[in-house]
Amino acid sequence: MSHLCFLNGTAILPDRLLPDAVIVCRDERITYVGTARSRVPASAKIIDAKGGYISPGFVDIHIHGGGGADVMDGSLDAVRTVSQSHARHGTTTMFPTTSTGTDNQIHAMLAACSEVRDTWNIQSGSKIAGVHLYGPYFAKGKTGCHDESVCRAPEATEYRRYFESGIVGIATCAAELPGAAAFYRHANKRGCLVTCGHSNSSWDEMEAAFKNGMRHVDHFWCAMSNVSSVRKRLGVPMQGSMLEYVLANPEMSTEVIADGMHLAPELLSFAWRMKGSERLCLVTDCNRALDMPPGKYRFGPEADGSWFTSDGQVGWASPGSLASSVMGMDHMVRTMHKVGNVPLQDAVRMASLTPAERTGIDQQIGSLTAGKQADIVLLSKTLKVKQVHINGERLQIMLRK
Repeated sequence: MSHLCFLNGTAILPDRLLPDAVIVCRDERITYVGTARSRVPASAKIIDAKGGYISPGFVDIHIHGGGGADVMDGSLDAVRTVSQSHARHGTTTMFPTTSTGTDNQIHAMLAACSEVRDTWNIQSGSKIAGVHLYGPYFAKGKTGCHDESVCRAPEATEYRRYFESGIVGIATCAAELPGAAAFYRHANKRGCLVTCGHSNSSWDEMEAAFKNGMRHVDHFWCAMSNVSSVRKRLGVPMQGSMLEYVLANPEMSTEVIADGMHLAPELLSFAWRMKGSERLCLVTDCNRALDMPPGKYRFGPEADGSWFTSDGQVGWASPGSLASSVMGMDHMVRTMHKVGNVPLQDAVRMASLTPAERTGIDQQIGSLTAGKQADIVLLSKTLKVKQVHINGERLQIMLRK
């Protein structure tokens, strides 16, 4: 048995900060969280937080790429590159996310993610908890930077095979598409977090989706309906949209891309005040340009994905049209806390325990709690990643400055 002990830092718990914390781990698990130095075993290896923060590892439920790779490239190397890239930014568990693509491309991605998950070791980077089946079931006109030519309505003969892979943990479909109700019911039976995204759906369509198991909406305010867009589609009287439905229904959760480019500070703060840290997730929605120089890149499969340009701060599909983020989860936490004026424990909860709860994996990960896996990130006083520990092992990947 090997013991690790994290000292000289402030632990970030789901509901508060704990100064002078003592976190003891044995092998892959946390065994003690508190302030009693007497709980430190004599044989323990001491990890000095140097006055910074001791955080749970981050959990990203919406993540496409990083380090020059996209998970839709469909290769083991691509998936590992993405996992390693995000681990450098404190993400210890991730749900690789499909974009729109052909049936073959999606199956290649599912197979690659399954193999990386099943052969994981510390050098793989972030652990894969499941795949987010995101594209291809988007509404036309709401595809954003995704290739619209391969977006389509859900067909049972196609999507049932995706679920049969056994790795899909989150499933997205636009609520107004033909076949959406059957898709939601099937995904719900499979135990997925069932979501609506890239959609122009009305309140009534959201209500029908909710009755079929839908409980989450992707990146709030981005590629989603509002009263004006629903009026254009369905006429008068004006009807409620995804926005009003999510805000009015306490069981619905959503997510924000807190990169400072997608949403202004008041929207980040508003989302937190309306939904609270238990129903709002931070996501990166990151593309392959994470930690890469500004330039032109493919979104989705390297072979034929749509083009976007990274300026080093965000992706652009065209002037004025965003194409997902180029930042890691540590940046999202810093922005939510400092720019969105959200308490640090809430910002970290939205990047760890809340996504773990929404995907049903919170008994194992998501907080600094005895019995959970020792996924621990050391942050500086300015919330920069200093060390990453996954399952009690320290990641030896060079951290970016």
